[in-house]
Amino acid sequence: MPGKLYLVPTPIGNLEDITLRAIRILKEADLILAEDTRTSAPLLKHFDIHQKVFSHHQHNEHQSSNEIVKFLLEGKNIALISDAGTPAISDPGFYLVREALKFDIAVECLPGATAFVPALVNSGFPTDRFCFEGFLPLKKGRQTRYKFLAEEERTIILYESPHRLLKTLDEMAVYFGADRQLSVSRELTKMFEETVRGTVAEVKLYFETHPVKGEFVICVAGAPAKASKNKYKDDDEAE
Repeated sequence: MPGKLYLVPTPIGNLEDITLRAIRILKEADLILAEDTRTSAPLLKHFDIHQKVFSHHQHNEHQSSNEIVKFLLEGKNIALISDAGTPAISDPGFYLVREALKFDIAVECLPGATAFVPALVNSGFPTDRFCFEGFLPLKKGRQTRYKFLAEEERTIILYESPHRLLKTLDEMAVYFGADRQLSVSRELTKMFEETVRGTVAEVKLYFETHPVKGEFVICVAGAPAKASKNKYKDDDEAE
């Protein structure tokens, strides 16, 4: 019988956020795949997990996935973790999952830490409908994406690195308008966790005079809803 591929979320900062089930799966797995074995080592040591750990990251995932699928077909249970958060969410994992499913290998993703969820809830923006964009393209397609998102009426969630934050805020002022409301969270679950709310201009001014450190989650208020042109009839009218 083939083994199972487990996607195991790891804490985005506070080690207490790992689940008991995640610890059990990592201890029971035949091997663990880590985005960066050096980053994962302290976490595994802290929870007394001693399974073999292999590297699986964006630069080798296509090549290594073939070998991993072979191990799974031989009956080995494998756990995939990223440096922080849930694998495959702006981290390696999607390609391996797709390859495993091609061979009818069971895939199970555990619930757990993901940075954008607390950032969204903290933002105060609507949570019933939202779109997660992850990291925007660095160059090609970046402007096109901004223009598309400028009309998005749902709450928008983006990830950004510290060295690009101010530039991104400048771009948002151009495409979204300096008065669009933002909520920017950094260092979530860590000692210096911080959420800054305000207009694009206000948030940019804040980070121009305060340290820009840590990983950032940017929540953008959706664009104002466009006036209805009666394109669709009300349900009552349709009946």
